[in-house]
Amino acid sequence: MPTIFKTNPDGTITATEVPHINAYLINGPDVFVESRKKPLCNVPPMIKGSQPTDDGNLILSPAERDELIKKCSPAEKYIRRFIGSEEFINNKIRYCLWLVDCPPNELRKMLPIYERIKNVKQFRLQSKKGATRKWADKAWLFTENRQPKTDFVVVPAVSGESRKYIPMGFMTPDIIVSNLVSFIPDGNLYLFGLLNSVVHMAWMRIVAGRLGISYRYSGTLVYNNFPFINTDSKRRAKIEAAAQTILDARAKYPDSSLADLYDENVMPIELRAAHRANMVILILGTTTKKKL
Repeated sequence: MPTIFKTNPDGTITATEVPHINAYLINGPDVFVESRKKPLCNVPPMIKGSQPTDDGNLILSPAERDELIKKCSPAEKYIRRFIGSEEFINNKIRYCLWLVDCPPNELRKMLPIYERIKNVKQFRLQSKKGATRKWADKAWLFTENRQPKTDFVVVPAVSGESRKYIPMGFMTPDIIVSNLVSFIPDGNLYLFGLLNSVVHMAWMRIVAGRLGISYRYSGTLVYNNFPFINTDSKRRAKIEAAAQTILDARAKYPDSSLADLYDENVMPIELRAAHRANMVILILGTTTKKKL
């Protein structure tokens, strides 16, 4: 009989013989979860971030940003904070040129940006993809602009498997999200609480893809197939309160990145307790008097 090996919290390994191991490496029938274009349940869509396709010319490091503004001060109003999974989880700073509303006369006057646009054009013209070559005529724009216009929930596309939870959070529309994260426009505390639950994380670990030893979270596979619970207003309010407690616990450590906060070896007591309280409410529908 096949054997499943499980690593326990204390580091020991348990071996269990099972009748069958399926494609998800668990003891169960051969049932497959397939990608869906729309969510299974009545929830807001999860959308992939914007794609620059620019060979790095529209993206700026902090030093490049400062140098660009020094050379061309009018460029500052077209520079926006830019995040992917790495930047979001590790609180790394990067910027991008967001030239959606920049008129041609200004583009031509800002010579450092104008040179970058010419580089983008040449890069896209050399692409083997016809769709990318067509975007050479709009070299100052991202090839895929999905930027939300309201506050949104950010979900990293890639997160290390050692974390119990994939770090997620709220962002404002002035921050540009790259194609290396997904987002939920108009995401609310209730949805945030559900996604940050151990139930959703357990689902994610089964169906998500992998990138090396990291989880690759796909909206079409993980989010769209997740069976979100139906609940009444009282339970919903409790989940929202628990979600806010998670955010409040994070806020106590403003100098810590999400990578710091969700490291299982140093996760703050308040944050761990907030996630456990969220779990109890989600599973049992109520709070518990036991000390978490």
